[in-house]
Amino acid sequence: MRDFGMGFAQFLAGQRWVARHRREYGLGLVPALITLVIYGAALVGVITRGGDVAETLTPFADGWPSPWLGLFRAALMVALIALAVLVAALTFTAVTLLIGSPFYDVISERVDRSVSPDGTAPESALAWWVELWVSVRDSARILVRAMLWAALLFVLGFVPVIGQTVIPVLAVFVTGFFLTQELTSVALQRRGVQLNQQMAMLRSRKTVAWGFGAPLAAAFLIPVVAVFLMPGAVAGATLLSRQLLGEPTRA
Repeated sequence: MRDFGMGFAQFLAGQRWVARHRREYGLGLVPALITLVIYGAALVGVITRGGDVAETLTPFADGWPSPWLGLFRAALMVALIALAVLVAALTFTAVTLLIGSPFYDVISERVDRSVSPDGTAPESALAWWVELWVSVRDSARILVRAMLWAALLFVLGFVPVIGQTVIPVLAVFVTGFFLTQELTSVALQRRGVQLNQQMAMLRSRKTVAWGFGAPLAAAFLIPVVAVFLMPGAVAGATLLSRQLLGEPTRA
């Protein structure tokens, strides 16, 4: 529990940091708002067309008597919407970071300077276009893993009792781990830490990663909340990265 509390403390510290730095907070809202509009339109499409999709996926049930046909397809539609929400939660951060990479790099660097004893921030040795390519490539690799987890959790969600109790909680922790990886990558990539090293670092401190990411994952289930927490999440992930690397940090 101590490590979980440590991760959660960095999450809160990031939110406090942007609360004291209004300019950076406003800067971080822009890409999150753009992503929210895109995802909002997609989710509306899933909700409005969910019934048609459920019907298309279950032609074998056309001859089922009432009310079983309606109940079965309604349950499938709800499951499809739940899957869409889970996918949105897993991918929202990655897409927002890609859209707002320059914005969040600025926020992360300013956090580093504000807490570094010598007032400096690590700088990437890569050209901006190389750094962007690395970010896109790594995000794609993480998204593939996240989607595999989403598919597994979706299937397990149909298991009676467990699917309605244990699986939702597990989904929050899985999503939280991936959120932590995606957010800390902003600061770690600037330091030249490769994706495999990032993953190894977080796997060795899973409880810290869950403490930071799980509350964020739960909050991100409400899309509008995700927008307002995103700048602070980047700031907190920078502070967490410094802690994981053992870098000295001013209070």
